[in-house]
Amino acid sequence: MITELIKLYERDLNRLEKEISAFTEESNLWKTKGNIINSAGNLCLHIIGNLKTYIGKNLGNIHYLRNRDAEFSTTSIPRESLIHEINKTKAVVSQSLAQMKATDLENTYKEDVLGYSMTNGYFLIHLSGHLNYHLGQINYLRRILEE
Repeated sequence: MITELIKLYERDLNRLEKEISAFTEESNLWKTKGNIINSAGNLCLHIIGNLKTYIGKNLGNIHYLRNRDAEFSTTSIPRESLIHEINKTKAVVSQSLAQMKATDLENTYKEDVLGYSMTNGYFLIHLSGHLNYHLGQINYLRRILEE
């Protein structure tokens, strides 16, 4: 299961990189439209902070200090910097998951993030869904802004 999780996270972080790269106007990474309140750039930063915290820091013991507020308030980071951070995140996630044993998936996750106790395996599946939810938002926002 760990090998499959690594493949899924790598696949989806590669998709994130492709979505960020697909913006024809780099400035559109930081724009919203209508009732949409989070830009693609901010959603990208949020995905990075989320995975570096909950997988890298909490499961892989890789130092990371999260600033969640900045994930939603920072603007105008160059596309290449976002892509660099996506690739760093991919390495952190892969490294963290690769050091786990199959039995670790059944252990209780160290933080009560969702308001209830859960296994590491459950939370890793949740985080994959969270990543894909925001990946879809980025895709639709790109298409709306660049129609």
